[in-house]
Amino acid sequence: MKAKNVFLCGLLALAAAAADKAGTGGAVLPTARQLAWADCEIGVIIHQDLQTYRPFDWRKDPLPGPETFAPTALDTDQWIRTAKAAGAKYAVLVAKHGTGFSLWPTKAHGYSVAHSPWKDGKGDIVSDFIASCRKYGVKPGLYASTGCNGYLGVDDNTIRDEKRWKEYLGVVKTQLTELWSNYGELFEIWFDGGNLPAAKGGREIEDLLVKLQPNAIVFQGNPARMDCVRWIGNERARAPETCWNRTEAGTSSDGVTETTGSRYAGSFDGRYWCPGEADIANRDQCSAYLGGWIWHADEDATLYPPEELLDRYFTSVGRGCNMLIGMAIDNRGLVPEADVRQFTRFGELVRALYTNKVASVSGKAKVFEFPVPKGVRPNLLSVQEDLTRGELLRSFALHGFDGKAWHTLVHETNMGHRRLVRFRPGAYEKYRLLCWDTRDEVEPTIRDCSLYVAD
Repeated sequence: MKAKNVFLCGLLALAAAAADKAGTGGAVLPTARQLAWADCEIGVIIHQDLQTYRPFDWRKDPLPGPETFAPTALDTDQWIRTAKAAGAKYAVLVAKHGTGFSLWPTKAHGYSVAHSPWKDGKGDIVSDFIASCRKYGVKPGLYASTGCNGYLGVDDNTIRDEKRWKEYLGVVKTQLTELWSNYGELFEIWFDGGNLPAAKGGREIEDLLVKLQPNAIVFQGNPARMDCVRWIGNERARAPETCWNRTEAGTSSDGVTETTGSRYAGSFDGRYWCPGEADIANRDQCSAYLGGWIWHADEDATLYPPEELLDRYFTSVGRGCNMLIGMAIDNRGLVPEADVRQFTRFGELVRALYTNKVASVSGKAKVFEFPVPKGVRPNLLSVQEDLTRGELLRSFALHGFDGKAWHTLVHETNMGHRRLVRFRPGAYEKYRLLCWDTRDEVEPTIRDCSLYVAD
């Protein structure tokens, strides 16, 4: 009887823990790892595949052999130095994209760097990438698609011979075990198109992830079981203007088709804490090869101007999401010179936003008043809610006082991790932040409210 009671107590404890994570047992709160991820704000996702060396469509064309992969000057240190120049705090390497070619010497099959001329088949780009991240203090992440593999004849979770699915699942599990076991703790794991469906082995992969990388943030994972982040519905880093941190369900899109709706914009009362990650290639998605993710010769003209990337910073980080920028590696194995200049200038523009702070307040209240130096005319507001208590704030406003009356300068919905708003400068002697509507009418905690003079 005692043993039975202990067993029942254990089941009740597990149920309570699951209810808390799903939001049915109280407030829906971020974990410390999700808060640390949000503080990074900018990351890069790095692509290099066989199409870098020979353009082809892996869904239609015969696949080239692994000997096609032949960089002459591959340097992962240069990749990560460029990422740092852009302000990136984390980097995700696409270790295996749709072709199935693997950037590490996998034991699952021969379609990998181990059978290429690079370093006489003795190289491991994943290992080099991880080492460079550690060297430069950038948090490492890995992407390995589960539902697409041209080498094994798999596309969109479908294999030409369904009888071979069990064999294919074994390959996936072998490769993910290698990636999640051999390179240390990972900051983020990327499921492009989501994990495999549960009926096709997705639950087994979830179990493997929870076992091998329990501390990783998971893009498009299962928010009921792990610390997840979600796609925001497009690959242009344009998050919805109101983009909540909570959601009713995770996302599982492959990014091919833009979409909208509450799953991508989130929900104030969602069951899970699952913030948005807004990805964008560093080249124009309409005019560049393969949407700008994979390098192609003579395409420098398709690079987004740094000022355009700054605009997307406002529509991603400035709307409470992280911004994940594509980094295309060329056929030498380097970030091209034009791209280095682009990333570097973008980082300079972001840092310049925050150089001329003229006022700042923080604390727990619904109303804050604060002066600015005489004659100073700020034009940029940066506000952050303290999310350790969850997302409490539904809307807020900034007013300016001209000596006679208050004037509305900004009126927005959720504040989230960070809200950036440019506004028309004026001759105001003081400002007022109003937190209009909060969950259960409690006072929110403002982590930071700062005004800047920005060009």
